[in-house]
Parts: sequence; C-alpha cells; structure tokens
Amino acid sequence: MSRDFIGALLQLNAEKQVPREQLIRTVEEAIAAAYRRVANEEDIHVQIDADSGRIRVYRARVAVSEIEDELTQFSLDDARKHKPDARPGELVEIEELDGDTFGRIGAQTAKQVVLQRLREAERDVVFDQFASREGELVTGTVNRVEPRAIILDLGKGVEGVLATTEQSPLEHYRIGQNVKSYVLEVRRTPRGPTLFVSRTHKGFLKRLFELEVPEIHNGTVEIRAIAREAGSRSKVAVSSRQEGLDPVGATVGQRGARVQAVVSELAGEKIDVIPWSEDAGQFVANALSPAQVLGVDIDTEHRIANVTVPERMLSLAIGREGQNARLAARLTGWRIDIRSDVSVAEAKAAAERAASEPAPPAAEAAEAVEAAAPPKEPEIEAEAADAEEADAEEAAAEPEPVAAGVAPAAAAKPRARRTTKAKAASEEVSS
Repeated sequence: MSRDFIGALLQLNAEKQVPREQLIRTVEEAIAAAYRRVANEEDIHVQIDADSGRIRVYRARVAVSEIEDELTQFSLDDARKHKPDARPGELVEIEELDGDTFGRIGAQTAKQVVLQRLREAERDVVFDQFASREGELVTGTVNRVEPRAIILDLGKGVEGVLATTEQSPLEHYRIGQNVKSYVLEVRRTPRGPTLFVSRTHKGFLKRLFELEVPEIHNGTVEIRAIAREAGSRSKVAVSSRQEGLDPVGATVGQRGARVQAVVSELAGEKIDVIPWSEDAGQFVANALSPAQVLGVDIDTEHRIANVTVPERMLSLAIGREGQNARLAARLTGWRIDIRSDVSVAEAKAAAERAASEPAPPAAEAAEAVEAAAPPKEPEIEAEAADAEEADAEEAAAEPEPVAAGVAPAAAAKPRARRTTKAKAASEEVSS
C-alpha cells in the first residue's frame, strides 16, 4: 500500500504539475478533515512519510496555561501526563488511531475530500502559473463565439476571454482557429483561472516584434514608444544600444520581412518604424514620417511643437482625418501644430509690414476718424431742403384753384413779389 501511495503521488506530480510537498500537505489535510467529519472530533492530525508512504493518524492537543478552546487545547498538567517535558504552546500527542476503525463510509469520505483538495491545489498551481504571465503573449484555440466576446481554450481547463472591444475591426474568427493574444488580467473563478486578453493593446504589438526581431528580444534594439490605432495604423519608435547598429533596419528586416510578418498577424495594419531621438525637435520630425519637415520650433513651457512643412506635404503630414498628426502627438507626448511654409512666409511678411509702418499720433488718428465719418446733420438739412423744393415745384406745376369773388391779380402776387426781389438784387449789384 505504501508503494502504491508513493506511485500515485508521483503520477499526480507528473500530470497535475503540483509540487510533491504540496501534494503531501494537501493529502494530509484532506485525510484529517475526513477523520474529523466521521469521528466528530477536532484534535485529529495526519502525518505522511514522503519516503515510505506510511500514513500516521493520531490525536493531539496544544498545551496551554489557560484553555480557550477545549476541542484543540488542554491544560499543561494534562499535557505532562502524556509528555513530562511538555511546554506551553507545544503540540502533544494523546493516542494513535487505526484507519480501519472508520470503515467504508470513512474511506469514501476521505476519498472525496482528497479529490476535492487536489482539484483546489491544481487550480491554485494553474492560477499561479498564469498570474505570472500578465503582460505576455498566449496562444489559444477559438472554443466558441459569443455576441460580446470570443472564448479561447488555453489548455489545462483555462479559458481566455477576448472581448469585442479588444478585437481588431479587420479580423474575423472561426471555431478551431489558433489566436495569439496579450494577457491583460488573470482572475480567480470557481471553475479555475480566467484570462482576459486583448489584440488591440499596444503591448501586443511590442510582444509580436519581440518574437520576430531577435535584436529586440535580446535587448540590443529597444522599443521606446508605441502609438497605435488598432486595425488602421501604428507608429513604433526604436533605438539601438549597440554602436553602429541601425535600429530601424534591424526592426524592418531585409526587404521588410520582419515587419511584414507582424503586419500579417495584425491582418494588414500599417506600421511605421521610426528612429528615437533625445532631441525633441528631431523626434517630432521623425514621428511625422513619411512627410518631409522643414523646421520644428519647440515651446517647452506649453509643450507645443510648431512644425513647418512644404505646401505639397501639408496633407501628408496631417494624414487622413488627422491620423498621422494624432499618432505622432501620442508617440512623442507633444502637442503638434503643423503649418505650411507658404502660410508661415505670408504671416512673417505681414508682421514685417506692420512693424515697418509708423503708427499715427493719437490726435491725427482722431481727426482722420472724424474726417472719415460722414456728417449726419447736413444730410438731414439737405434732405429737408430737397423736400421743400420738391413741394414748391409741385405747387407751381399745379394751378391753384380760384375762389369765387377773387380777382385774378391776387393770384399773380407771388410772381410780382419775386420780380421786385430780382429787381432789387440787380440794382444792388449795379451800384
């Protein structure tokens, strides 16, 4: 029986990948729990010899000066009856038990408890294995497709949850397909550990480059920053720790073989690999690749980079819907303001003209404003005079009605009055 027990432990150790010491401790606790359940006593302990496989079951209590729990403790005087040199806090054995006294029901209970504890130990081991893999790549098989997530089978009864928000819009999955993913979080559940994975995280792109580029894996080339819009475009900034090594060439590979392998894994997502630079202006100019940059003015206080590009490169620098400039800003951490060289030159010329023209004095400026302002009152007077003249013309054009009993000479009085005024004016001129 002892040899069979040791063989079973070795087989469990190989199958479940549970350490031998943990297996023995788990079996001891399980058998002790079964004995306590059958005998309804709490002072039962189990000890297993790892070499011989011998199982020893005995009763034991803790020797204390003051008893707080009568089921697991007894007084120091009672303890010294079984062990004369017993000390406070020491576990003192009372008697050894025979396993045959519990019969078939006790054996079945022990079996169930042992299997349950072994499953728990296995889950703990698996959880510890996957908990240490957060931030790494895992490969799983698509088990089922749900409306909000893809469930991956990662082996050892572990499932990976690939939520819809963590999937690339370019990718489509089918049952049985092998899928690489990035581990975001490991959670403990009643059915075992569950992994929440992603294919849109920028760490996923970094791990793919580590798989394809040996220089990145061994640390010769370092990925300094990543900006990614999953399914569309990404920018990766790399630097070299070895003098004379081109980080961009090592990452791209011969004829782009290395970066094409990553692009294929990402279903055709575009990737720009740019060199990292300690100079903020140079780094911003590199980040706007493939657009050509004429100059970069850095505002350190407000963290703004004013970039000047050729007029023909303006749309390329900004990108479709501003994507190129947006990714460059995320990659560098600077707010980027892009302008063409034509607009910069026009703004500079306007500023120079404004600076070269002297400003008029305040009095002259006020007079100029007054002179430029149209006079309102003369216009009103002129309008009134025009109205009176029009009324007079209308009155002269229409014959006035002659009332009965009025002589015609009365109607001619205004003309005679005007003639007298004209005569008086001519005499004044002649004199």
